[in-house]
Amino acid sequence: ERLARPRTVAGVDVGYSRATDLCCAAAVLWDVEQGEVIETAQASGRATFPYVPGLLTFREGPHALAALERLRTQPDVLLFDGQGQAHPRRMGIAAHLGVILDAPTIGCAKSRLVGDHDEPGQERGAWSELMHKGVCVGRALRTRAGVKPVFVSAGHRTDIESATRVVMACVTRFRLPEPTRLAHSHVRAALAGTP
Repeated sequence: ERLARPRTVAGVDVGYSRATDLCCAAAVLWDVEQGEVIETAQASGRATFPYVPGLLTFREGPHALAALERLRTQPDVLLFDGQGQAHPRRMGIAAHLGVILDAPTIGCAKSRLVGDHDEPGQERGAWSELMHKGVCVGRALRTRAGVKPVFVSAGHRTDIESATRVVMACVTRFRLPEPTRLAHSHVRAALAGTP
């Protein structure tokens, strides 16, 4: 479904230490109009599901949900550092947790998990379709001129047009949208003291 222009976007990222199985998740609530952080929340704990490529939601999802529960303000949309429908089962973390929460969700990943795409134009906002088994599952999106594209896909209760628009609205000076870039920084800092 098409999203109205959101005022608030919660960026979500999860990381873990393979040595200790400690998972850390961060949620950063971003004011799209003001271009600033409203609040942040974190959650951490041991991973109880093994590392299985394609099934990361079962490992990372509980911690992401715990971080989101700690936000005092309900976001208009959730933006995950990961996949939505651009996934072998069309159910990456953004799609999976969107269904659980019944919330609009978007996946914006640094790398491609499935599918093929043409190289998008070099200008900011250029994109090409990400195709997997004859179906468009997302877009390779150039968020800044001349930098590598990110991979955007709809999660739950949104469409690829809305997902692309939200990601571009959250990009400032960097390749990644600010809410997930900042969430990733929080996760990295939290895990810095672990092996």
